[in-house]
Amino acid sequence: MRNLATNEEIAALCQQLGLLLHAGIGMGDALALLAEQSGQTQLLSDMARQVDGGAPLSQALAESGHFPQYVCGLLEVGERTGHMEEALSVLAQYYYGRVRLDRQVRSALFYPAVLLLMMMAVIAVLLIKVLPVFEEVYASLGGRLTGVAGGLLSLGRWLDKAMPVLWVLLAIVAVWAMAFAVSESFREKLLAWWQERFGDHGIARRLGTARLAQALAMGMASGLPEEESLRLASGLLEGAGRQRCLACQQRVEAGERFADALRASDVLPADRCRLLELGQRSGSGDITMKQIASDLSDEGEAALERLVNRVEPALVLVCSVLVGAILLSVMLPLMHIMTAIG
Repeated sequence: MRNLATNEEIAALCQQLGLLLHAGIGMGDALALLAEQSGQTQLLSDMARQVDGGAPLSQALAESGHFPQYVCGLLEVGERTGHMEEALSVLAQYYYGRVRLDRQVRSALFYPAVLLLMMMAVIAVLLIKVLPVFEEVYASLGGRLTGVAGGLLSLGRWLDKAMPVLWVLLAIVAVWAMAFAVSESFREKLLAWWQERFGDHGIARRLGTARLAQALAMGMASGLPEEESLRLASGLLEGAGRQRCLACQQRVEAGERFADALRASDVLPADRCRLLELGQRSGSGDITMKQIASDLSDEGEAALERLVNRVEPALVLVCSVLVGAILLSVMLPLMHIMTAIG
């Protein structure tokens, strides 16, 4: 399988193609010009020949195997609707946003990840090295560790025996985390796997809905029939999201109003469907859908940022509670024994 282009490469390519297209340069000539100036000479030259041979840009990108489905699908919508400049602009903005977000996520997760590893090391030392010392102290005073402290001591002994295996597992986790942080292709594959299996929930669904709304907005702005816009937009989704979109398309073909079909099929949130209905009644449905797409995209990215920002305090809280519980489970019985002796 060929490596996918990075988010930064996709954003730069779309931005440059959009500028050249706006300047009146043909798509094949634009690709050939970029091939002379970039480090992907062979890839862009091959696509330029395909486009000069009559293939649309979306087909050339798809057949190269280097670009995600979202890029090819949205460009196909732009080609069908006559809004290629807008499609390239939307893609450039989207992927530059992804680049910024990736940097924020890496920056926000680096410190919590290091903190988590340090706290895990502290907890392991407490369980494996410190608790046995307290056990000797209790034994010298005629007592022994019981309850939570006794259970933790048993856990520490088990960890001590399993330490070789744990070191191997820790090394695997460290290599995996490093690959996730450094390799964008690995990160994209992992996120694609997650999207395929769990992408119909939470933040992933919000971002997918925003992409769908962007495609619908371009289709509506070009005057495409609503069912055709839905068909093209459904290609940007996977799994349950695509099924909802196809179900909505069937409702529209059966004569149901567009906004009602979107709401009944759960393609867009109900409040956005009501807004779209008002926009269509006023004759500005395409403008309303464009605003809906922008709002959904902003909301999805904001929700993702909030989630990332909650990681660090959550890790600090959990680790602090664990260390405090271990120390208290040992110190309180010891204080009770020392008070009884005194």
